[in-house]
Amino acid sequence: MNRRTETVCVRGSQSRKAVDNTGSISFPIYQTAAFAHPGIAQSTGYDYSRLQNPTREEVERVVADLEKGLDALAFATGMAAVSTMMEMFVPGDHLIATEDLYGGTTRLFQHISVKNGIEVSFTDTSQISNIRAAVRENTRAVFLETPTNPMMKITDIAAVAALAKENGFILIVDNTFLSPYFQNPLTLGADIVLHSGTKYLGGHNDTLAGFLVTDKADILEKLRFIYKTIGGGLSPLDSWLILRGIKTLALRMERHQENAVRVAAFLKTHPKVKEVYYIGREDHPDKEIINKQCKGYGGMVSFRVDSEVTARQILERVRLIYFAESLGGTESLITYPMLQTHADVPEAARRALGVDETLLRMSVGIEHHEDIIADLKQAMG
Repeated sequence: MNRRTETVCVRGSQSRKAVDNTGSISFPIYQTAAFAHPGIAQSTGYDYSRLQNPTREEVERVVADLEKGLDALAFATGMAAVSTMMEMFVPGDHLIATEDLYGGTTRLFQHISVKNGIEVSFTDTSQISNIRAAVRENTRAVFLETPTNPMMKITDIAAVAALAKENGFILIVDNTFLSPYFQNPLTLGADIVLHSGTKYLGGHNDTLAGFLVTDKADILEKLRFIYKTIGGGLSPLDSWLILRGIKTLALRMERHQENAVRVAAFLKTHPKVKEVYYIGREDHPDKEIINKQCKGYGGMVSFRVDSEVTARQILERVRLIYFAESLGGTESLITYPMLQTHADVPEAARRALGVDETLLRMSVGIEHHEDIIADLKQAMG
């Protein structure tokens, strides 16, 4: 029997691996570096926690099930996941990436990948013609973030997947903003899905994690080899924290979305707010694609105010909402992208994207929506 997503969050698609005989409801934390061998040339299936650990294996199973993948790999951070994935490529390779991308990923591409002889071209991937125009003979992948961070642009995943197949390169999608509850890129033709598990998967602002998920056996084999060699795997305790967080993913995502819809509607009516960027708005320019590939809209809202003075005033005055850089947790957070997530993006490029002194990004939490809105009201004055 196929389990529904809400059930998969709690239990996975199949029964968990029988590594414990105590009947523990909560999956045990195997806080060990190494595992004893029963004899020469014999193994329990576990040898050393850098290679695999039962707690990490369990969270990988659940994330792979949620993303409808063959397998998942759990990392110490989202950037550790991206860095490991980039080791699939060699000097001379070319990648195409969304220009409106998380600043940390941009920094990796522009400072580390280039050092390793890998070139990344940035373009507005919401227009597939831009991707097509950027394709070269040595293009090996397209890296998408959809919705984008922080401008909430949408890329048609299925259309890009068709282009990738036509040209013989792979498609990688960062699915952090919507989580596997609201979007499943592999089912739309993507080859690899990336998550900062720190965000919605963990959901409680209490640990760091990253994930890569694929449904391709050849890609999985490459990633597993790089993974065990580099050694960026998620610790047993953090694996357990993410596993616990995922159990409430469905409930949290519904509440994040419900609150974000109300917050976006409030912001739209405030005289000091000039633009609201939220994919749940009926007037979003990519509404048709959103309805085709997303099962929901998530809790991320960006908005532009009338001046830098107003932006800074909001950040100084919020009381319920935290002025903090992360996202996807139970608490509402507000961020100043130009000084935080996109601080390392060159000013000209940042401004071209619309990331300036008046732009704020909000991760709408699961508090009561009236309290969130009241805090924004008093902060804006």
